[in-house]
Amino acid sequence: MDRQAQFRAREVLIFQVAEQLLLENGEAGMTLDVLAAELDLAKGTLYKHFQSKDELYMLLIIRNERMLLEMVQDTEKAFPEHLAFFMLHHLHHPERTVLFHQIEEKLSITAQGVHHLFHELYQVRKQRLRIIIRMTDHYLESIQSNMTTRDYLASIWSLTHGAAAILNSSFYQRYLGSRDTLRVAYIDQALALPKQAVEQYA
Repeated sequence: MDRQAQFRAREVLIFQVAEQLLLENGEAGMTLDVLAAELDLAKGTLYKHFQSKDELYMLLIIRNERMLLEMVQDTEKAFPEHLAFFMLHHLHHPERTVLFHQIEEKLSITAQGVHHLFHELYQVRKQRLRIIIRMTDHYLESIQSNMTTRDYLASIWSLTHGAAAILNSSFYQRYLGSRDTLRVAYIDQALALPKQAVEQYA
């Protein structure tokens, strides 16, 4: 394996372990010292891959966004499958969804030196949204729904992130029962929304 391939392989491992530590221990428990120790690397080696913890967080968020982009580029799936995959991505790991959203909002206000990474994040997100909007337009037209694409996508986003917040809540978890049943119920609800609009205006 050449040096460049070794560098890329090490970077993938760093991101995987950093995300795991972040999700298990929260921001306070995910220090670069802890990360270096977990990977058995010198702390200086980490700085070859990112310049600060803020930059690491942004790279993790971009990595997650690229994963979502790859999912939506699968042309073999019908719209309901895409919707289910998107929601399950968030609802199987609600702690990631909640934490990444909080970190992104915080860094957009406080972080220094990562503006270029916000530009990269927004470019990936815009690319994904262009595909999603086109796909949603076709789906709503195919079922003759009167719901607008903008309203439907906003509803899906709100439902998914609200569900992630509930699934991530230690208080609400005591009352939720079967998590898989709840996840399916949220997906069914999201799929039913534009059909309810058809019935409402029929």
